[in-house]
Amino acid sequence: MDIESLPVTALKGVGPKFAEKLARLGLFTVQDLLFHLPFRYQDRTRVTPIGALKPGMEALVSGNIELTDVVYRGKRSFMCRISDGTGLLTLRFFYFSSSQQVNLRRGRTIRTFGEARFGPAGLEMVHPEYQLFDDVDPPAPQAHLTAVYPTTEGVHQIGLRNLINQALDRYLGGLQEWLPNDILPNSILPDLKQALQSVHRPTTAEDANALMQTDHPGRQRLAFEELLAHQLSLKRLRAQAQSHVAPRLVSDEAKLDALLSGLPFTLTGAQARVIEEIRRDLQHDFPMQRLLQGDVGSGKTVVAAAASTLAVAAGYQVAVMAPTEILAEQHANNFTGWLTPLDINVVRLLGKMDNKARQAALDVIGSKRAVVVVGTHALFQEGVAFMNLGLMIIDEQHRFGVHQRLALREKGTQGKRHPHQLIMTATPIPRTLAQTVYADLDVSVIDELPPGRQPAETVVIPDTRRDDVMQRIRTACLQDRQAYWVCPLVEESDHLQLQTATETEATLREALPELRVGLVHGRLKPAAKEEVMAAFKVGELDLLVATTVIEVGVDVPNASLMVIENAERLGLSQLHQLRGRIGRGVAKSSCVLMYQSPLSAQAQQRLAAVRETTDGFEIARRDLEMRGPGEILGVRQTGMAQFRIAHVMRDQGLLPDVQRVAKTLLQKYPDHADAIVRRWLVEREDYAQV
Repeated sequence: MDIESLPVTALKGVGPKFAEKLARLGLFTVQDLLFHLPFRYQDRTRVTPIGALKPGMEALVSGNIELTDVVYRGKRSFMCRISDGTGLLTLRFFYFSSSQQVNLRRGRTIRTFGEARFGPAGLEMVHPEYQLFDDVDPPAPQAHLTAVYPTTEGVHQIGLRNLINQALDRYLGGLQEWLPNDILPNSILPDLKQALQSVHRPTTAEDANALMQTDHPGRQRLAFEELLAHQLSLKRLRAQAQSHVAPRLVSDEAKLDALLSGLPFTLTGAQARVIEEIRRDLQHDFPMQRLLQGDVGSGKTVVAAAASTLAVAAGYQVAVMAPTEILAEQHANNFTGWLTPLDINVVRLLGKMDNKARQAALDVIGSKRAVVVVGTHALFQEGVAFMNLGLMIIDEQHRFGVHQRLALREKGTQGKRHPHQLIMTATPIPRTLAQTVYADLDVSVIDELPPGRQPAETVVIPDTRRDDVMQRIRTACLQDRQAYWVCPLVEESDHLQLQTATETEATLREALPELRVGLVHGRLKPAAKEEVMAAFKVGELDLLVATTVIEVGVDVPNASLMVIENAERLGLSQLHQLRGRIGRGVAKSSCVLMYQSPLSAQAQQRLAAVRETTDGFEIARRDLEMRGPGEILGVRQTGMAQFRIAHVMRDQGLLPDVQRVAKTLLQKYPDHADAIVRRWLVEREDYAQV
């Protein structure tokens, strides 16, 4: 049987129940196991003397069991002391059985692998892997490094490693090569089987290090095919989307002209260009699939309002979906202010609405042909029936789960007719990544900030200078400016000893009695949250203590100072998004990144990047280099599978050949293209359509 369709139950040790657990990892066939790739490696190729262990080392050690005991120091644990003549090591188990206690008895020989760390009686390993030997010498250590794989509940490393080893030993020879040699670039080694063998079983630490970088031939071979699978999938989805039918949104544009002439500001050239791109798309009879990228404060909302105006003027409904109630309320207020003078009805549909208000909104949505509906996830809940949805606008698209966006799209699908889609994000994606991950979308970029926007000056200081920062806040607020003080957590955490928002608010009220201080965080009820935000916006509060709930969409032009506590704990794009809340007025703005020492090397890189640039595209580029695309794009949210081995920034040299080979495969070898997509993107294609 072809290993592409050979079920995992063909392997020893896999019954129906274990197969269900493997399915959670997307592992259905033997081929899936071969392409379930390691994310790191452990070195079990040599035995380390116990006397040479240092804290933090992962090592394989052998010794004799000298002592066992059940101890009660705060928490009950089983302790096993071993020796190899060079030193003593404690093995500690917090979860143990009576059979373990019997097996781990004095005098037996044990080989164990784990991470050494300091314990009450010297170095110890907690819940290490181990093997026991009686009257025989332990076998030689492994000949290759040990792979560590992504797992899930009920699927442990040892069992998964055993299955993958079975698949390699029994079935690797039956793996089908789908890339003809004549279309592979010269720089790519064509032997797929050898590549998989080298990635699952590197022989030396040098091999493993190379596999984590870019220059290993086996890694490059697999990265090339993975990037190719994504490119093929997205090209096919693009063609599929263009085969769907959408309403042609054509009008005389009088309402659009009225909107633009009534604005209290002039559009930037970039905004005008993007509106024209959208206008042309809406006149097609297939669905627009456009991604609008723009840095924080670049003016995406007014572009969305212009698109809405075009759709309503053509007689269709518009749904605008935002990820939070605060942002949805702000969009609704902006749209109402801009569109009501044009006789365009704007309807709110929010989770906080009472039954009477909700029913009134549903009645309008179900009966009026032309209306703009602004809301959160409430837009796709049961009972919401659009009369004729022509355009979906999704803000901060990476924050919505794939199923949520699919549900909204399905609400707008009438027969074979699909709504147009405009997807907006303030997390810019470098062009290299956009071409790879969003090849099914047309991409528009607002690469120009409105006149008068001043980049915020950013400083990085230790939290030992907290008193200086509070004095700076006092001075600014007494000069009729407003400030944010951002804290990552709401309550004290045992694991992260961070200053919390609630404690910080109390401290600031006491230290700055002349200032009006407010607090907003994600656990407040929506009405209370909006009451505080509204008070801050109209100037009734001087200082707003907040969690990262204010990261997106909050627009208070008079706020010109921001302090971010424990900035080392936040991601690069998140820091940039938060900083984007200031610098929206005429006053010079400042952002203070306050950190706790000591800083890790990566935290130093992040803080330096935010200090050095206010360019969102440069921030995104550096973020990609540090973290990789899967984490930034939000694997489950975007609907794209996380790259298993490819890295878009490090592998960008492969992309021209990937695009060339994708085109050739689709033209000459469509069956091969299908097989490559199935190999790498199991069950993920439906998601990429939303």
